[in-house]
Amino acid sequence: MKTFFENILWGSRYMTLLAVWSCIIGMTLLFVLSAIDMGKLLVEFIDVYIFGHDIPDFHTQVVSHVITAVDDFLLAMVLLIFGLGVYELHIDKLECARDNAAAGKLLKIESLDDLKDRLGKVILMILVVAFFKNVLHVRFDDPLNILYMGGGIFLVSLALYFGHKAGHMAGHKTDPK
Repeated sequence: MKTFFENILWGSRYMTLLAVWSCIIGMTLLFVLSAIDMGKLLVEFIDVYIFGHDIPDFHTQVVSHVITAVDDFLLAMVLLIFGLGVYELHIDKLECARDNAAAGKLLKIESLDDLKDRLGKVILMILVVAFFKNVLHVRFDDPLNILYMGGGIFLVSLALYFGHKAGHMAGHKTDPK
């Protein structure tokens, strides 16, 4: 009875494949939708600069669309890293990726901490991009807005600094020197 129960428990790890496939589907959708949006933006760009049609505040719209695409691509990468990490931690190692030099450190996920570190760095970048996108719409007609902007830039810089420093410290811990 104990062996039967343990086999069921061990087999239940395959439920994580639902998360893996959901992440891969979400990643694919984000990549495709963002690429389609960039194609539409290219058509608008050609319409404005080649055919001379006027769209008010077009430059800001272009920058906003590009930032949104970068944000979507980063989120798609989060889904990819999470999906592959969950697969490697709960199902099996991806041998075809381990032998591939192009895979780099992306798939060297040995623990939940490795997965958390990789996701944390990409999520921090998503937050930086989202902050940058919102900065485009700030009006500098009030001195308080300028102060908020400076504070926001300082906090983003601080987060990037500590993220980089934490990555450096983690690298030194595993260094055999």
